[in-house]
Amino acid sequence: MTLGVSPIIDAHHHVWTLNRTPWLAGPPVPRVFGDYGALRRDYLIDEYATDVLAAGVVKSVYVQVNVAPGDEIWEVEWTAAEGERKGLMQAVVGYADLRSPSLADTLEAQSATQALRGIRQQLHWHTNPLYRFADRPDVMGDVAWQAGLRELTRRGLHFELQVFTGQYDDTLAMIDRHAAQRFVLLHAGMPEDRSADGRARWTSGLKQFAERPNVVVKLSALSTFARRLVVEEWTDIVRMTVDIFGPERAMFGSNFPIEKLWTDYSSLVAAMEAGLAIYTPEERRAVWHDTAARWYGLENEGK
Repeated sequence: MTLGVSPIIDAHHHVWTLNRTPWLAGPPVPRVFGDYGALRRDYLIDEYATDVLAAGVVKSVYVQVNVAPGDEIWEVEWTAAEGERKGLMQAVVGYADLRSPSLADTLEAQSATQALRGIRQQLHWHTNPLYRFADRPDVMGDVAWQAGLRELTRRGLHFELQVFTGQYDDTLAMIDRHAAQRFVLLHAGMPEDRSADGRARWTSGLKQFAERPNVVVKLSALSTFARRLVVEEWTDIVRMTVDIFGPERAMFGSNFPIEKLWTDYSSLVAAMEAGLAIYTPEERRAVWHDTAARWYGLENEGK
């Protein structure tokens, strides 16, 4: 096991088949993570297992990859079945459009797969078109979207929240309207602006998210904007985030294979462990394993 770290739950990773993933199979376009030619192929559970098992990963959480429209139910069923083959992907985060009139039917069908734990619908919007995913910054304010979020609450599914700092105010207001809903703040809140002002906005926002007890945070995709693995940058983000949220509300996610564009899994784990070096063994274990086990209901999975 790399560096003697505790058993790892990788709380954020992907697998895919190219023929079901149009954004990978289609013509390349500029994206936030740069040239992604190396990803335009199948990335299956067998390769993921080869990448991660030697580093100490014992369980994992699959997160949706924007498959072809209409394949959202298949995605949940396929990933859970593939995970069983390798003893991984014990939890699945699927996709659903919370504004859709057929949302309840989609969630009902997805929930037939016991591994389903939550939904990600990417809401991130930025003034820089390269960073933009949603068609506008305020989708979460739609009446239909909020009705969809209440459907998640009713079913006990959490929502994986991906937003930029410019969306924090609207996001916090939305969370306050849905205090019974559980949220996972992805990618440490996406701190894309590393200037002093950008850092101040990010840390101020993190503190406000952490004040909401129904929000936890993932330390994932920390190299996306730099497109390189720099231990010092990881250390800064990891320590600030863990100090604000506490280790019992922070979890590790690799974002593989996106991060594979610029690093390997062992190096990524080493960077994370460097960031966690100032914490106690119990606190490090929380970030590596226990927070994700509790949040995704994996305490007894695989035993």
